[in-house]
Amino acid sequence: TLAREGPNRGRNLAVAWRLAYDPDTESPEMSAGSLAASAGSVDEPGSSALRKDPIRPTDDEARALGRQLLRGARSGALATLGRDGHPSSSLVSLATDGDGTPLILVSALSAHTAHLEADPRCSLLLAPGGKGDPLAHARITLKLRARKVAREGAEGERVRRRFLARQPKAALYVDFGDFSFFALDLQGASLNGGFGRAYELVPADLLSDAKASSAIAAMEEGAVEHMNADHADAIRAYATGLLKAEDGEWRLTGLDPDGADLARGDAVLRLPFPAPVTDAAAMRRTLVELAAAARAAA
Repeated sequence: TLAREGPNRGRNLAVAWRLAYDPDTESPEMSAGSLAASAGSVDEPGSSALRKDPIRPTDDEARALGRQLLRGARSGALATLGRDGHPSSSLVSLATDGDGTPLILVSALSAHTAHLEADPRCSLLLAPGGKGDPLAHARITLKLRARKVAREGAEGERVRRRFLARQPKAALYVDFGDFSFFALDLQGASLNGGFGRAYELVPADLLSDAKASSAIAAMEEGAVEHMNADHADAIRAYATGLLKAEDGEWRLTGLDPDGADLARGDAVLRLPFPAPVTDAAAMRRTLVELAAAARAAA
């Protein structure tokens, strides 16, 4: 038929391939013959296949993946708007505040800093990648508005501490006069979990509860110091028993309502909690329970 053999056959095959792709195996689920037959069914302008909304309904699995990508990143591609209106992209080091808000440390000499001061709208691509086709792996684009964080005050101190915990080598320049912290306030996000797994997320899908974040932030520094000083074995068990990482001197670098951050040199891990914690007592109980589970799994 014209639909199968006509000038649009290549486009039809591409659409059919995309719809049949299995992201877990990176191989098509349909034979070449069935792909060609499917191609004939999507050639018409009114075809339901072409009109199909590619955005899936947001579920808990999508939220968990989005949070993992956000909390697990150490760097990302920051896109800003230049004074001429042209988009510009830069690599930035990254940390997160207690609620998950992305944090960056940038120099006044950088073009993207001037861009943010002139127009706070920006986006951040987080794409850890992996083996095989890069597009088969999860990535997320965050839609953001940049806000400069004052050095003085509780927020400035917390942001500095959390950033250096995530990026310890930044201690070499963090106090230079031309460097500033920016909080990138989340407006929304586009999550792609791999072929055929697209979601549009709202801030509540990615950020931790504000009240719980405040409560955990108040005890975080002391709890992290205590865990590293007195419970290094538990932290090591988290990494090797629960997260199946290589053995080594893992340290706790951060705590928040939804999980714990671990590091060993430049390697970082994210340990998600089974359920959000809201206060110091719940945090202590969760860490103890996870330590027991980690030792049992080791």
